[in-house]
Amino acid sequence: MLLRSFHVSQQHADFISWIPIPDFVRCGANCLSDPSNSTPFHGLTLSPAPPPFLCIRRMISQAARLAAKRLTEVKSALRSSPFIALVNGSRSFSTALNYHLDSPENKSDATWEFSKANMEKVNEILSHYPSNYKQSGVIPMLDLAQQQHGGWLPVSAMNTIAKIIGVAPIRVYEVATFYSMFNRTKVGKYHLQVCGTTPCMIRGSRDIEDALLKHLGVKRNEVTKDGMFSVGEMECMGCCVNAPMIVVADYTTGSEGYTYNYYEDLTPKRVVEIVEMLRKGEKPSVGTQNPERIRSGPAGGNTTLLGEPQPPPCRDLDAC
Repeated sequence: MLLRSFHVSQQHADFISWIPIPDFVRCGANCLSDPSNSTPFHGLTLSPAPPPFLCIRRMISQAARLAAKRLTEVKSALRSSPFIALVNGSRSFSTALNYHLDSPENKSDATWEFSKANMEKVNEILSHYPSNYKQSGVIPMLDLAQQQHGGWLPVSAMNTIAKIIGVAPIRVYEVATFYSMFNRTKVGKYHLQVCGTTPCMIRGSRDIEDALLKHLGVKRNEVTKDGMFSVGEMECMGCCVNAPMIVVADYTTGSEGYTYNYYEDLTPKRVVEIVEMLRKGEKPSVGTQNPERIRSGPAGGNTTLLGEPQPPPCRDLDAC
């Protein structure tokens, strides 16, 4: 946030130093009581300001310039500091950067375009909204861009979407930085996300995550050296009855073969088996991994409600 405010602070410094604060700050009874010491100003009778007010103006201007200078020094230091890489590596893919710094693979002035097939999808998305509400399609378009770009969104893709829907780029940045499903740093071709909400934690989600990290040799929010896998955390996936679980976003074939599958009722052993199946190009069965369950049904089958429910004895309430 400090780095973002640097530009504002510099503008404020220039603005404050330029504004000619008038030597008229008092009006009213005091002015009218001494007509010889008053000066007409836009129909008002104002009196000269005391000299200390001019000093305050100079102090504000000097302080703003000094703050802008200090922020410039901080920005320069952060650009060259390895601490930035350390901090970014320990945070989630969606919030790893609170501000954008150009890199060889993520330049704001780079050219990025939707593929021909995806541009047809973009037009189909826009057809759902009135022409003056094209910005309503920003979320599905960001999702499509992320699929095309291998699971993450460069700034250049956001800029392209801003042009398509006719808004300032900041309007797209606001959406991409708000929703955790949009990744703004590279992820693996298989992006594994472990549910970390309370029901899953009680059912052993931390053991699932530890097994994944140990097997892949990475830390949370890191990508394996071969670029195949990355491991992150997601909040509630909405299947608490099948905890613990992971979701696997498959970006191996881009947007054409993109899948987003849940694997539920996991054990540390089973989650490692799923990873190895994905590595071999196999397709593990999705949903519950407990052979004793059918979807979200109880293990071992139902013990109640074993037949069709009986209708009420009388449908005519007045006759009952």
